[in-house]
Amino acid sequence: MLRILTLITGLALMGACTQTQVYEEPESLGEFKLRVNYAFADKAVQGPVSRDATPKEWTDAIQNAVDIRLGRYEGAQEYDIGISLEGYMLAPPGIPVIYNPKSTAIVLVNVYDVNKKEFVAKGKQFQVLEDTTGGSAFKGSGHERTKEEQMSGLALKVADRVEEWLADEHKDNGWFNSRPNLIQPLDSGEVTQNPAS
Repeated sequence: MLRILTLITGLALMGACTQTQVYEEPESLGEFKLRVNYAFADKAVQGPVSRDATPKEWTDAIQNAVDIRLGRYEGAQEYDIGISLEGYMLAPPGIPVIYNPKSTAIVLVNVYDVNKKEFVAKGKQFQVLEDTTGGSAFKGSGHERTKEEQMSGLALKVADRVEEWLADEHKDNGWFNSRPNLIQPLDSGEVTQNPAS
């Protein structure tokens, strides 16, 4: 029994140490700049034991988290991000230690290149689970957190996953690399030779 409690405590502490933070070090995203942040939740499927949440509550939470994470990049090329919430489960109060359901959300993500007028990616799917804290490991998320806290935590996890994914694609596939301007600025130096000769 003592070994089990020690293991649970260790996992709880590990979860607490690796919690997703609202403000983390920015990733390398090249010339990325967020123009518009869309969120949709009208068609989201609610899990059978989930707490209730309205589409507006979800879209507000997701847009806020994405603005915080991706709105800080000031590159020279604009992109739109669209996130559709496909399904979710906001954990209700369970039975401490024995039954502690975790909140989860499934989203689809689109990335649109404003200048090229084309999608960089469509329908990339992510599933996120809420972070575990010392309190939620024992009491359960439903006892430890309000619905709003669960939603904001999941929205932050979504924004974090999207940010990391964009950084990986930039590194591996050149997304958001600087594009040369079509019109180069004239050299301000003195012309010493007739270019027609």
